[in-house]
Amino acid sequence: MESTAWNAMYQAVHAVPERDGDRRPFSRTVLRRIAGFAGPHRRRLAAFLAISVVTSVLAVATPLLAGRVINAIIGRVDSGVVIGLALLIAAIAVAEAGFGVLGRWLSATIGEGLILHLRTAVFDHVQRMPVAFFTRTRTGALVSRLNNDVLGAQRTFSNTLSGVVGNLVTLVLTLVVMIDLSWQITALALTLLPVFVLPARRMGARLARLSREAAEHNAAMSTQMTERFSAPGATLVKLFGRPEEESGAFAARAARVRDIGVRTAMAQTLFVTALTLVSALALAVVYGLGGWYALAGRLEPGAVVSLALLLTRLYAPLTALAGARVDVMSALVSFQRVFEVLDLRPLVQEKPDAVAVPDGPVSVELDGVRFGYPSAEKVSLASLEEVATLDTRGGVEVLHDVSFRAEPGQLVALVGSSGAGKSTVAQLLARLYDTDSGSVRLGGVDVRDLSFESLRETVGFVTQDGHLFHESIAANLRLARPDATDGQIWDALSRARLGELVAGLPDGLDTVVGERGYRLSGGERQRLTIARLLLSEPKVVVLDEATAALDSTSEVAVQTAFEALRHDGAGRTAVVIAHRLSTIRAADLILVVEDGRIVERGTHAELLARAGRYAELYHTQFRPPAPLDPAPLSPAA
Repeated sequence: MESTAWNAMYQAVHAVPERDGDRRPFSRTVLRRIAGFAGPHRRRLAAFLAISVVTSVLAVATPLLAGRVINAIIGRVDSGVVIGLALLIAAIAVAEAGFGVLGRWLSATIGEGLILHLRTAVFDHVQRMPVAFFTRTRTGALVSRLNNDVLGAQRTFSNTLSGVVGNLVTLVLTLVVMIDLSWQITALALTLLPVFVLPARRMGARLARLSREAAEHNAAMSTQMTERFSAPGATLVKLFGRPEEESGAFAARAARVRDIGVRTAMAQTLFVTALTLVSALALAVVYGLGGWYALAGRLEPGAVVSLALLLTRLYAPLTALAGARVDVMSALVSFQRVFEVLDLRPLVQEKPDAVAVPDGPVSVELDGVRFGYPSAEKVSLASLEEVATLDTRGGVEVLHDVSFRAEPGQLVALVGSSGAGKSTVAQLLARLYDTDSGSVRLGGVDVRDLSFESLRETVGFVTQDGHLFHESIAANLRLARPDATDGQIWDALSRARLGELVAGLPDGLDTVVGERGYRLSGGERQRLTIARLLLSEPKVVVLDEATAALDSTSEVAVQTAFEALRHDGAGRTAVVIAHRLSTIRAADLILVVEDGRIVERGTHAELLARAGRYAELYHTQFRPPAPLDPAPLSPAA
């Protein structure tokens, strides 16, 4: 009886009314897509359902055989009959256990296979999304789709579907057998059903609310820990935070989770105790009425035992089926949330007939390029941004008719004010975005006609932040060239002026750099990204403020390595974005970008002689500081 009560409680907790956001219409298209994901598992799924039916039949057979054993004992029949019935019960128990193990294996295989299929589909799809998708989406919300919602969808096959089929078969067979044995006792048992089911539903909803509240507090604590325990977050808290308030906020949430845990434990205990009591009273009624019928000769004694055993198998399926609709809807909601991500169309896609970049040195050309960053509705979901509605802004043109050409082997520098559009040009070269009009060409071929693999091999990109993964130095460098040998890695590190530093580390190339590379200094981290570029040896090099975080000595070292890479005979083309104009004075062409337009172009000497915007930027950087006024400040000042 107690196990029946615990089972009823579990089903009730998971069969709570759906939230408003879950009441969505489901089209046949969604169901067909679900069937498509289940297609590879259809044979095992059919076997799993068949085993669920067989297991339900065996579960009902055992009480009937137990009743026959009682009748045989009372009737003092041949002992061989009793032994035979006992052996049959044992055989059914063995078969039930065997089918249970086989069913669990099939359930795990189907469920885990579905998780693998869904996760890889979502992961691969997300990787094809544009950078704008990641700048808008909360990482935690996206990871939740790969974890919570995929698991919720998996429950459709491993739990909900088998539960509905098994419980329905068990319920029908149990009712048929009980009615056949005694319709009066069966009717009495059914009259007690509301006393069993209604408290289960109400208490289940309460427990579910407590569990949801605890999950929300745990999620908030997890977010606080994730943000505060990262290297930049911990630094920020130490510099500007209030440790006492941070601790107080965390302790308040933890205390609330503790209180909810105590309330949940007591509610579960009271709930199970009450249901066990109701079940025991119902069982007493069955024994009382059934015993009276047996003494009156209207019912066999074995039938009373069978009815009592069958009663324990009646309430749990009824409680589960009462919430089956919500279980199914919850699973379908999880599927739909996964499909929402899969239905986001990547803005940058590879053509089926994509070609490779032509052999030899590669030129870079922008021809009449106009571009505006896409609006949120094109690249994101409100649920992933965790907002009520998506930001409708976007699509404002940030580049206006930009054109230039860098011949093979040339160095072209882009300078200008912050926000002028320089980094946008660099991102278009690497095809992180596609132009709205005009074209970007590498070696005379539009980047939209190039294969992704060829494009990544041709263009080497170093960003300002110098991002690194929480992996070893070797793993971070092999991201650019997976087949690189240790010797090639050491050569790249030496050219980036990091060889001695890495050689002095206890683990050498196997040293883990930490989250975002924060175990290294800013200059070391950036030089490591330069080493990654040197290792890949691309035909086109794009440096977006790559030396901004370096000190003067490191900057000179990296510049020397960069010049060596450019003049190694391969004719590499370079596009450099720089605020430090001293680093690009030797550029073959300098482009001054302001408000998304190229306002000046020429060499360093030509632009200085023109006395325009470039000369203004140059003189601003290199103008000697004004002398300090030696006069003392007044008290008012």
